[in-house]
Amino acid sequence: MRLKKWNGNPILLPKPDSYWERQGVLNPAAIYDNGKVSLLYRASGESEDLRIYIGLAESRDGFHFERVGTEPVLPPSEDGFDAGCVEDPRVVKMGDTYYMAYAARAHPPCAHWAGRKRKNLPAQTGTWVENWTRSGIATSKDLRNWTRLGPCTSDEIDNRDVILFPEKIGGRYVMLHRPIDRRNPVKYPQYESTAIWLSTSEDLKTWTGETAIARPELPWEGGWMGGGCPPIRTPEGWLTIYHAVANLDGKGNAYRAGAMLLDLEDPRKILARPDDFFLEPAAPFELEGATGRVTFPCGAVVIGKELFVYYGAADSVCCVATANLAELMAWLLSFRK
Repeated sequence: MRLKKWNGNPILLPKPDSYWERQGVLNPAAIYDNGKVSLLYRASGESEDLRIYIGLAESRDGFHFERVGTEPVLPPSEDGFDAGCVEDPRVVKMGDTYYMAYAARAHPPCAHWAGRKRKNLPAQTGTWVENWTRSGIATSKDLRNWTRLGPCTSDEIDNRDVILFPEKIGGRYVMLHRPIDRRNPVKYPQYESTAIWLSTSEDLKTWTGETAIARPELPWEGGWMGGGCPPIRTPEGWLTIYHAVANLDGKGNAYRAGAMLLDLEDPRKILARPDDFFLEPAAPFELEGATGRVTFPCGAVVIGKELFVYYGAADSVCCVATANLAELMAWLLSFRK
């Protein structure tokens, strides 16, 4: 099965006159609420330091989007763990509150590479000194004004693709994440290769019960995988979209996306996992850009009978692809374990 890419893609392009989104707009989170799709997208503008921001766009039909305002809704902080970048958001709504998990860096990437690091770092750990990725959570009532809750991952491990489930399970918050540390295999042997991990929390700050639920095992998953979109509750289980990286055609690695089905009560259990992907780069704007051969989903919503999957293409633009939800679930369930 393949998702149907919209023939009007890309749905969001960089703005040449914007200081914060002239280089790229990509990897959008999505939420469908009150008859409107809202995208929270990653954006970069200035090239000297390459700070990364999060902007907001809205649509009534899921295809045609307009930006909200002229400024980012979440910029890097002044001096926190996310002072360099806020990127790759994933958004869910619980009650009347929106929760956004995002990846972050302490220093802007280009400033770090050029040796222009911040002084007086809080700790001599990888996320502060080497600019590894750490992840955080922010909350909002309106998607425009965000309150940072702080980091939700350790400052010793590169950890991103943090994704919250849209409801508590067993009275606890649940998140997926992707830690990796090939530098210190003695201390962290469990993180030598990538996997999708699951952890739970009572307060969104202290996370326990870490379990690796999926590792690369299929040809299209290569040796690298991570979460994609927040899981969607269905009667059959949690519809969970993820990404993986592999060289299938001899032309180099490509970011593709697929889906699995997780148990509603114990999402550590995979109920179904197809042997094929459903999204891959093929269009020119997916094959060529800041990073070529990339389709990277971060948001998915259900509108009527259709699943809308929002993804970044070539680390440069935002796109959308759709599928009939019933047909997608039938495909998934044909691989039930």
